Amino acid sequence: MTTAETREEPEPLSIGEVAGRTGLSVHALRFYEREGLLVGPVRRTSGGRRRYTAADVDWLLICVRLRESAMPLADLKRFAELVRQGPGNEAERLRLLDAHQQRVEARIRALEDCRSLIAWKVGVYAEHLDRGEAGGLWDPRAGSAPGAG
Repeated sequence: MTTAETREEPEPLSIGEVAGRTGLSVHALRFYEREGLLVGPVRRTSGGRRRYTAADVDWLLICVRLRESAMPLADLKRFAELVRQGPGNEAERLRLLDAHQQRVEARIRALEDCRSLIAWKVGVYAEHLDRGEAGGLWDPRAGSAPGAG
């Protein structure tokens, strides 16, 4: 008996179990399937209930992260399509992921700029409140400068 023969496949998962493991709603899972975002067909029971594999869950977790990082749906669809096609299109997959990585890095830089501004404003307010001089911080009625508030 080989290792593959002795290794049992995990039990298939219901749509509710997959929702719990991925953080996606049942509705979102059905949407992902309809939109062609899965890399394999979802198996079904004789009664028509969806049954997912561990590989489906792994792929969905990747999809969740890519969507959380604001990958456009069209790009995620294209990526899934390329993966479904199998070997031979790795350079195109890399181009797609590299372009997305560049967008994410640009967004991170923009958020770091936002964080710096917010930290500065928190410091301004904390300093003024500690000194008891918070009145008039960017008071439109007093005509104070926007940078002060």
